[in-house]
Amino acid sequence: MRGLRTVPVLLVLLFTASTSFAAGFRLPEAGVKAMGMGFAFTAQADDPSAIYFNPAGLTQLKGQNVMVGVTYVRENGAEFTGTTPLTLNTGTGLFDSKSETQKSLNFFIPNAYYTRTTNSGNVAYGVGIFAPFGLGQEYKDKHTSIFRNQITMIDLQTIVVNPTIAFKVNEVLSVGGGIDYMYGRAKLEQTPVSLVGNLYDGELKGNGDAWGYNFGLLLKPTENLRIGANYRSQFTLEIKDADVNFSNLNAAYGGGLPGPPPSNTKGSATVAMPATFALGAAYTMGKLTVEADADWTFWHSFSSLPITLENPVPTAPNTNAQKNWKDVCAVRLGVEYRVTDPLALRAGFYYDPTPVPGSTLGPELPDATRLNYTVGAGYKVGPWTIDGAFMYIDKFDRTVNYQSIATLTGFNGTWSGDAWLVGLDVGYKF
Repeated sequence: MRGLRTVPVLLVLLFTASTSFAAGFRLPEAGVKAMGMGFAFTAQADDPSAIYFNPAGLTQLKGQNVMVGVTYVRENGAEFTGTTPLTLNTGTGLFDSKSETQKSLNFFIPNAYYTRTTNSGNVAYGVGIFAPFGLGQEYKDKHTSIFRNQITMIDLQTIVVNPTIAFKVNEVLSVGGGIDYMYGRAKLEQTPVSLVGNLYDGELKGNGDAWGYNFGLLLKPTENLRIGANYRSQFTLEIKDADVNFSNLNAAYGGGLPGPPPSNTKGSATVAMPATFALGAAYTMGKLTVEADADWTFWHSFSSLPITLENPVPTAPNTNAQKNWKDVCAVRLGVEYRVTDPLALRAGFYYDPTPVPGSTLGPELPDATRLNYTVGAGYKVGPWTIDGAFMYIDKFDRTVNYQSIATLTGFNGTWSGDAWLVGLDVGYKF
């Protein structure tokens, strides 16, 4: 049985391994008002988070606006029941079914916006900061986990800075767009296994950046009806000079049994983060606003990930991992009821299908189709606006069978899990 091809797998997982809160590794938590409406916000887009959800909506704002906020994520550890290449019972030659639960983790997703609309109301501009991809997960014991040869920990963070400008063409049409700069960093740990036992503890730390763009439009064909569209381009994130470090090398390396020992080295990879497109319609009836959105994520760009190492060895060669993710469309519904002028109540729901085929599903991201339920509220006090929201994520159970003894990857079994989020935004108009 060969040792795991460790370092390339570490890099392959670098930006595919985060358990995030839209399907795949996308994070839509860029505004709490939108979150309270199930992120059905492409047509409404009437607070500073319009920079993310639809930049054309900035023309609906007045004066100067600042909004900052954070979403707290409680990721309840996903549970697996089944077999992996490491659950082989050597006495029987059969694989024992076992259970393992990831650590429950806490994350914080930030957002911040500044916008200004000219006195004429025909031009608006601003800048947004948000985290569109990321988060992570961890297994409880790196030296005994039944997934340790594939992953023991992942921590991925991305931040995008998005300067934006919007124009009100006439009373019916507004358009907007911007440039996006992304910075990303990650840390990943793994303990590969061969017949001699754990080979070593591997740790990767890397960072990189990428550029993209976005544009949107907003139509108001009648006083009560708004139709919005928003496109955000693909990011091609380049990871260069990632540090790959090794510790606790197995003594068998001294005898050359697993092959030449790995040494601290550098790695590089290029990963395509998908483009997105959202189309929505909002209708206002007195105090009630209802919106429905369709939101596409074009995951086909994430078909494979080639990896290059400066010093590859047989247990850490260059690879080209196949991912073959598919495009998906989430359906989002949201309502807002303005109880009084300062107080608004919100609720939402969205169906979010997974883009990950069973043949490439890994313990780094045991993704599944999910149902998302949200509630929220907003309150205005003079120039201040406070928005809060809660979301519960109900993941479908996911069963796959693609365990590979040759590469010590994959598994046969079922994953289950859920998560909940609480968000708070504070805005000020001046």
